Amino acid sequence: MTAAGWIQIAVFVAVLTALTPLLGGYLARVLQGEPVALDRVLGPVERGILRGLGPQTQAEQDWKRYARSILLFNLAGFVVLYAILRTQTLHPFNPQDLSSPPWDLSFNTAASFVANTNWQFYGGETTLSSFSQMAGLTTQNFLSAAVGIAVVAAVIRGFARRSTTSLGNAYVDLTRTTLYVLLPISAIAALFLVTQGAIQNLDAYKTVNAFVGGGAEQTLGMGPAASQEAIKMLGTNGGGFFNVNAAMPFSNPSGMTNVVLMLLILLIPAALTNTFGRMVGSRRQGWAIYAAMATMFLIGCVVLYVAESHGTPAMQAAGIHGPNLEGKETRFGIGSSSLFAVVTTVASCGAVNAAMESLTGIGSAIPLANMMTGEVIFGGVGSGLYGMLLFVLLAVFLAGLMVGRTPEYLGKKIGAREIKLVAVGTLAVPLIVLALTALAIGTKYGDASIFNEGPQGFSETLYAYTSQANNNGSAMAGYTGFLQPNGNNDGTLSVTFANLMGGLAMLFGRFLPMVAALAVAGSLAGKRVTPAGPGTMRTDTPTFVVLLIGSVILVALLTFVPALLLGPVAQGLTDSLF
Repeated sequence: MTAAGWIQIAVFVAVLTALTPLLGGYLARVLQGEPVALDRVLGPVERGILRGLGPQTQAEQDWKRYARSILLFNLAGFVVLYAILRTQTLHPFNPQDLSSPPWDLSFNTAASFVANTNWQFYGGETTLSSFSQMAGLTTQNFLSAAVGIAVVAAVIRGFARRSTTSLGNAYVDLTRTTLYVLLPISAIAALFLVTQGAIQNLDAYKTVNAFVGGGAEQTLGMGPAASQEAIKMLGTNGGGFFNVNAAMPFSNPSGMTNVVLMLLILLIPAALTNTFGRMVGSRRQGWAIYAAMATMFLIGCVVLYVAESHGTPAMQAAGIHGPNLEGKETRFGIGSSSLFAVVTTVASCGAVNAAMESLTGIGSAIPLANMMTGEVIFGGVGSGLYGMLLFVLLAVFLAGLMVGRTPEYLGKKIGAREIKLVAVGTLAVPLIVLALTALAIGTKYGDASIFNEGPQGFSETLYAYTSQANNNGSAMAGYTGFLQPNGNNDGTLSVTFANLMGGLAMLFGRFLPMVAALAVAGSLAGKRVTPAGPGTMRTDTPTFVVLLIGSVILVALLTFVPALLLGPVAQGLTDSLF
């Protein structure tokens, strides 16, 4: 541990906190249809898109129509992306003449990018052409992020409105979010990355002399990396243009770009807490949620940094002393790699600048724990906030039980219907994770994907399904769905079980909580506000922040502690990785 590492963490949190109200206010104006500076340029484009979509954009929708529109929109995106991947050999911008991925890998990839997960069972530069990267993956990076922000806008309206059934219009929200938020910020970020050395071209791969002696050569991947890097971070997508993701200098050239990329990941999820406070008429409510998220984020940073600053049991047994540098990018070091690992797993991003499978046993428990909270410690764009709002209702309900009062939030009574929907939204994903992990470990179908034995192999499997079902996308590389050629086959071997189960986990993990949150919002939108009384529990105080954190940790602990004991904790207590 160094002073520079702690200072970087502190400065990062300070800058993020300062940017939160600035972007939060802008997002509130965009989502409420208020004038913004970009209206003169993008207003005609917005009106043209909405006219092209037809009369369905003219009226507001209740939660069922809003959810139906979102689901159909994503279904169309899935079909188009799957078709692009399966017909890759027919497209332009494929100078390497890459073949189409197998059907099951294409299914997994299409599900991954539509679900804002961007899990990758393949190496980007060795599998997908520039056309597939741009027209397929980058397009979904924008659209899946827009879906998350649109849904949270509808959910916030459900909390803020009174005696109504409408939550806004999905097509209007998707259009405004894409045009006024995602496009301008990602364009600025992409230009910044290019100035720092990130590549942006459509060239064929280049063969150059390697740095090692003996006349060896190596092939360098080319393509539109900077533009994808910007939106993959801003939209908490995370899918890497290159297989090594943000550890690749062509995507993440310097320490400065590394910090900017981390800020891009949390920029919108953090700002949306302020947007929530503005739209419900109480900024203190937004800051209370931000405080809960930031507190859990800081705890994760401290524990992971401390863990990685010490050697693993295997290093100690071998007589090697010092920090755990295995799998770390030497340009960034322990502090920056630890911060990046926490940033990417508290958000549903999954981009990495160091190898997750090389973390210490206790260190690897932090990314897992971050995801096991349901990705609500900032979380994905939109999905993190509406997931946390479900926990807010759960905390209010538990507090009401303790004091014997009918629970209420923002003056609205929380009834049995809302709590049942909250249970679905918070517990469905953990059930998916544990069921699929057990199936992969306990049957022969998961054997082909598991590389390591013992606690490490269990951890890799648990991490894979935790990451996919929670729409994160980061991975421990030992668990695979796409094997390289070996002596027993003539080509690559796609692991169908891992691809299909992972794809289903991502789709259900994305859309079950989303529909549950919209249903809760629809139920609350129709309720009247009850004036606060002497016995009303305030939800904008430090006491409630502690209660909210406790509710999140309680659900995660009760669900996942046995699994954590079998994997990361057991590994941390052994003298070997196997």
